[in-house]
Amino acid sequence: MAEKILKWSLGGKKENKWREINGLDLFISEHEVEHIKKHPRAKLIRLGIGDTTEPIPDIITTAMVGRARALSTIRGYKGYGAEQGSMELRMAIAETIYRDMDIKGYEVFVSDGAQCDISRLQMLFGSNATIAVQDPSFPAYIDTGVIIGQAGRFKEETGKYSQIAYMACQPENNFFPDLSITGKTDIIFFCSPNNPTGHAATRQQLEKLVEFAKENGSIIVYDSAYAAYITDASPRSIYEIPGSKEVAIEISSFSKFAGFTGVRLGWTVVPEELRYSNGFPVIKDFNRVVCTCFNGASIIAQAGGLACLSVDGYQALRNVIKYYMDNAGILIEAFESLGMKVYGGKNAPYIWVHFPGSNSWNVFAEILEKTHILTVPGKGFGPGGEEYIRVSAFGKRESIVEASRRLKKLYKR
Repeated sequence: MAEKILKWSLGGKKENKWREINGLDLFISEHEVEHIKKHPRAKLIRLGIGDTTEPIPDIITTAMVGRARALSTIRGYKGYGAEQGSMELRMAIAETIYRDMDIKGYEVFVSDGAQCDISRLQMLFGSNATIAVQDPSFPAYIDTGVIIGQAGRFKEETGKYSQIAYMACQPENNFFPDLSITGKTDIIFFCSPNNPTGHAATRQQLEKLVEFAKENGSIIVYDSAYAAYITDASPRSIYEIPGSKEVAIEISSFSKFAGFTGVRLGWTVVPEELRYSNGFPVIKDFNRVVCTCFNGASIIAQAGGLACLSVDGYQALRNVIKYYMDNAGILIEAFESLGMKVYGGKNAPYIWVHFPGSNSWNVFAEILEKTHILTVPGKGFGPGGEEYIRVSAFGKRESIVEASRRLKKLYKR
């Protein structure tokens, strides 16, 4: 199996090899290390990997500290918990995040993060499942498809895997795929707000997606990790769409919404209405996968999750989210002042910047070399990301302001 994955992964260019074998994050890290060696005195600004930078609010860390200290007492000690997560947290997620959507606590599975749940879902689907992904999209959907055996061979001439359906999501189609030319697949991975483009699907777009899934007998895996950043009327959950519980699984995370990138806590919702073509409930199979492959999220992290969903905890997090979105506004102003076309930054902490006619790897390299700013080449998110770079708004304000100054200086006309 390892040999087969390696053969599938090999593109031709060095960038493709790093991207496909090692993963996009490692690709960025490799360049960061090389750049620091070359420019040891430069002040590197990291706007690449989407890692949060602001401290977790005290009301949340205090809850985790209290739970950790309780482990040193007879009454407070606890060993294994339920693999699906504490029912208290599962209910809190259902009642707070999915209010008025009729999601039950037992349909929520608490985990160590959305990316881990993507892998567990792929284990559930198996190697014979066919998948469709947005192009561009978060790399984990494709990479797990490669690992599980769904992808087929990598075609260097197109930058695509032969057995994966790529749904083009570009400005020309309002970042939503043309479903009239999209083939039938078992699974549709869909992220909104999208990483990397930052686009949040409209209600009308999601209604079309749900109807398409029903017509084709597909399961939508809906990634809502950035839903808390939505500022307009776009749906924050697929379950706002009527009939979606019959066709959709939703994964989400505390990582970007609560700064839990290092704490590790997420969840997946599998509605009991979702069934295979033979009528068997998908939730029963996912429960078995979870109980086989996972021993449950940290009880300390889960205590933090509960605090996040309290009235005061959630308000504290809203303040942090506003901080990042204000950062996004500063970056948007910088690029737009240079006459560049910019997307995102309105409903997600990512700026998607267009460099017409350019190779995204070259743009990434030029920005790094000349400004000491790490971004992400758009091609790392799939062939549809060519000519773009993704810039993260996660960062200290002074770094964002300085990055904007450097970028204006580099591209000043």
